[in-house]
Amino acid sequence: MFKLKGYQQRAVNTLDSFLSRCKQGETVEQAYSETLKEQNLPELAYRDYNFEQVPYVCFRIPTGGGKTILGSYAITVAASRYLETDYPIALWLVPSNTIRLQTVEALKTPDHPYRQKLDLAFNHQVLVLDVDEVTQIRPQDIGNKTIVVVSTLANLRVKDTSGRKIYAYHENFEPHFAKVPNNHPALAKLERVEESDIQENGLSSKEIGKIKYSFANLLALYQPIVIVDEAHNARTSLTFDTLRRIHPKLVVEFTATPNTSSSNGSNILFHVSASELKSEEMIKLPIMLTEHQNWQDAIRDAVLNRNKLALDAQKDTDYIRPIALFQAEDKDKEVTVEVLKNHLITELKIDEDKIAIATGKQRELDGINLFEQSCKIEYIITNQALKEGWDCSFAYVFCSVKQVSSSKDAEQLLGRVLRMPYAKRRVIEDLNRAYAHLATPKFSRAAQELTDKLIAMGFEEMEVASFLKQQPPTSGQSDIFGGEVVAPVKQQVSIVVELPAMPDISTLSVEERIVYQ
Repeated sequence: MFKLKGYQQRAVNTLDSFLSRCKQGETVEQAYSETLKEQNLPELAYRDYNFEQVPYVCFRIPTGGGKTILGSYAITVAASRYLETDYPIALWLVPSNTIRLQTVEALKTPDHPYRQKLDLAFNHQVLVLDVDEVTQIRPQDIGNKTIVVVSTLANLRVKDTSGRKIYAYHENFEPHFAKVPNNHPALAKLERVEESDIQENGLSSKEIGKIKYSFANLLALYQPIVIVDEAHNARTSLTFDTLRRIHPKLVVEFTATPNTSSSNGSNILFHVSASELKSEEMIKLPIMLTEHQNWQDAIRDAVLNRNKLALDAQKDTDYIRPIALFQAEDKDKEVTVEVLKNHLITELKIDEDKIAIATGKQRELDGINLFEQSCKIEYIITNQALKEGWDCSFAYVFCSVKQVSSSKDAEQLLGRVLRMPYAKRRVIEDLNRAYAHLATPKFSRAAQELTDKLIAMGFEEMEVASFLKQQPPTSGQSDIFGGEVVAPVKQQVSIVVELPAMPDISTLSVEERIVYQ
C-alpha cells in the first residue's frame, strides 16, 4: 500500500480536522479560522462564494507534490468525517481532456495508489466512470458503491446548458428519479424539462415542467463531493455558478498556484513549501541550467547530458531510463518538430525508435508506458502538448529552442522534469538534479525567466534562492537560481605503466609501502 509522505499526511489530517469542526456544529468560517490557528498560520478571511455554508477550501501543493493522490484521500476523509453516507458520489474535475483520460485510467487500475486508497476505504465497492460513461450508473449503485466521475470543468461550465450531455435529458436516468419523494428538499433545485429538451429528445409537450432526467440533476439530488484539480483554472463567476448548479456537499481544490488576491481567490487551508518536497525526496533540485548560443549546441548538449545520466542510472538500485524532453518552435519558425527530429536522427545519430513526438496532431505517446523496461523512448519532442497532465519521473533533461520569454508553456514543460523517480533520493548525486538547456543569447534573462516560472509553479521566492546553498552547480553549468559558475577543475594526467607481476616490496619501510600501494 502506498505510504503518504509527511506533508501529505499533514494535509489529510488538516482536512480531517476542518471537516470534523464543520460536522460538530461550527460554521464553515469558524472551522476555517480555527484550522488555520491549529497550524500556526495567519488568520485569513473565508470566502463563501455564495455557497451558504458548503465547505470550499484549497490545498496549495507545488508541482510534483502529489496533488492527485491527495484527491483520493480527500474523498475518504469527507465520507468518514462529514458526509452522512458510507458510499459517497464524487465529481472529479480536471482542466483538460488529456488529464481526464489519465485520471480515469489511474482510478480504474486496481493496483494504482489512487484506486488502492478508495478500495481500502470503501471495501472495494467503488465505481469509477469517465463522464461519457455516466449512464452506466444504476439506482442500486447509489448508496451501495462509492461513485467517482471524472470530467473536465469545461463540460459543466456553460451559461446555456442545452446541448451539453451532462445536462441533457436521458431516459437511462429515469429510474433514479422514479421513487424520489415529493417532499425531498432537493426537488426545488432541479432543472425542469423545457421546450428545447422536447425538440432534442422527441418528448411530448406534457413533459414540460417535469424533472429533467439528467446527470446534472442526479448530482444535485445526492450532493457530491467535488474535487477540483489545477484549481487556479476555476476562479470565474461562471465556474461558481456552475458548481452551485449541482449543489455540492463539499468542494476541495488542489493547485500549485492559487489565486488569493481577488474576491474569487482560494481559501487556502493547507500549504506546503517546495523545500519540504525536496526534503521528502519528491522532486529533483537544483535545476542545472546551461545556456547555448544556438539551437544545435543546445540539442547536442542535452543529448550528451541524457547519455551521461543513462550511464549513472545503471549504477542505481532501481530501473531508471533518463528521458530528454525537447520543446520545438512553432510551424512558422526555424526549428519545428520535424527539423528537430531530423537533426537528432541525421546529425546526432539517434535511432528513430527512441524518439516520440507528442503534439496536438502527433500523439506517439498514446498507449505507451514509459516506465516499462521494454520501452525504448529516450527523447520526446513537443511544442505545447505536454504542458498539463503529462507525468513521467524519468524525464530529467528539458531542452527548449524557443526564446524563454516568448514561451508561456515553458513553465509547465519545466515542471515535467521535476519529479523524482520512485519518490526517493537516488544513489548517484547527478540523478537527484534536473537539467535545462536553453538556446538563448542572453543568459541573465533566461535565468530570471525560469526563476519567475518556478515561483509561478508554487515555489516561494525566498526558498528558490535558498536552493543554491544546498546544491552547488556542476562544472560548466550554472544553478538556475543565479549561483556563480564553478570553473571546471583541471584534471592531472596520470601515467599508467603495466608490469607483468607485482614487484617485491618486502625491503621497503612501512611508510614507503603505503605510498607505493
